Amino acid sequence: MPLRILAIITLTLLGACSTGPKLGAPGSAVQVTDYQLLPAPNATDMVRPQSTYLVGPFDKLSVKVYPGDELSRDEAQVDGEGRLSFPLAGVIDVGGKSPREIEDLIAERLRGRYIRDPQVTVNLKETRTQVVTIDGEVQQPGPYPVMGDMSLMRTVAAAKGLTEDAKLEDVVIFRTVNGQKLAALYNLRAIRRGVVADPQIYANDVVVVGESRARQLFEQLLGVASTISYPLIAIVQN
Repeated sequence: MPLRILAIITLTLLGACSTGPKLGAPGSAVQVTDYQLLPAPNATDMVRPQSTYLVGPFDKLSVKVYPGDELSRDEAQVDGEGRLSFPLAGVIDVGGKSPREIEDLIAERLRGRYIRDPQVTVNLKETRTQVVTIDGEVQQPGPYPVMGDMSLMRTVAAAKGLTEDAKLEDVVIFRTVNGQKLAALYNLRAIRRGVVADPQIYANDVVVVGESRARQLFEQLLGVASTISYPLIAIVQN
């Protein structure tokens, strides 16, 4: 992920106060804040709202029609322009609409002319838009769907685990909250031991594991503090 980091303007230490040197001295690019956790994004920060999923290009849906099972489709793919072609209903613009809204659109197209009172159920089968991207020292980097509760450890597991060269203390989550870009440095070893909570992962997050340019974000902090508490959270300016 291309990053042009000009400054780190805030950070926080999780849990008890750090015993290392005080950060955030006057004139420093690093300022202490009162964050205790990496904040959760709101609906506008993510590709799609978490509570009500909105269908996007190349998503795959399952569509059930009753009566008229011959019209049902186990897999119906949305095209690159957010349109869905469905038997007898024709081409429907479904991009940015919820599954419930799509149910109503299909039923409206079928009602009267083909089926007296169609009952339509639409479910998300595969998403290409509500994803977390994981990069770095994992076996299979790439985008993975965020469906239901997903944590950092589960995201790493979805990418088939770490490589032999992965550094457990060098895991960075990039997230946008209220339009502001945040980054948090985590230690997977501490999470595995239960010392640090396994953080929640949201749509549009980017997770970078191991050695990468993402690590450079925290080099100044690690050079100043002799003792680091995880996670280390910073606000990033482009």
